[in-house]
Amino acid sequence: MTKDSTEDVRLDVWLWRARFFKTRSIASAYIAKRGIRITRNGLTRKIDKPGARIMIGDTLTFGRQNTLNNLEVANIGHRRGPATEAAGLYNRLF
Repeated sequence: MTKDSTEDVRLDVWLWRARFFKTRSIASAYIAKRGIRITRNGLTRKIDKPGARIMIGDTLTFGRQNTLNNLEVANIGHRRGPATEAAGLYNRLF
């Protein structure tokens, strides 16, 4: 079975597309320094590699600007669009 490139995306790219970070390099540095928790199929693991792949349905948990973000990946997106488009990439869980 071959894997379609649209099924997953790098974690740093997705965070940049979803507008949680202004640049991809800032997103990469944050992931490497602080890490992000990813839950997939009931298994939670801490990721500190910006190139980790995420898929639709994954849950991401990370702190940013005194706020705990708990998000479900709803779409991977194909570009960094306007804020309205970026908001469609995730669902806030709390």
